[in-house]
Amino acid sequence: MAVAQKIKPKHPYIISLKTHCGGSPVITGTKFPVRSVVFYILKQGMTPEELAKEFPQLTLQAIYDALSYYYEHKEELDKEMTITESSLREKAAVCV
Repeated sequence: MAVAQKIKPKHPYIISLKTHCGGSPVITGTKFPVRSVVFYILKQGMTPEELAKEFPQLTLQAIYDALSYYYEHKEELDKEMTITESSLREKAAVCV
C-alpha cells in the first residue's frame, strides 16, 4: 500500500517580499495583500468578480489563488489580521 503524500500547491500569483507590506503575502506584480482579498470577500461579502472590477489590477486567477493561499495558511494569516485590526483600533482611539 502506497503512503499518501501531502502535496503543497504552488501559488504563482502570490509572493512575499520584505519590501511589500512588511513581508506579508501580496498578489504578484502589485502591493495588494492577501489579507485584503480575504477582508473584501470573506468579511465584506464581495464576490471575486466584484473585487476584480473594483481593482482592475487584480485578475480572477490571482484573487482565487489568494483565497487558496489564505486557506492553506489560515492560522498564520488570521493571527496577522487580528494584530493589524488591533493596531488600527488603538490608533483610532488615540485620534478621538
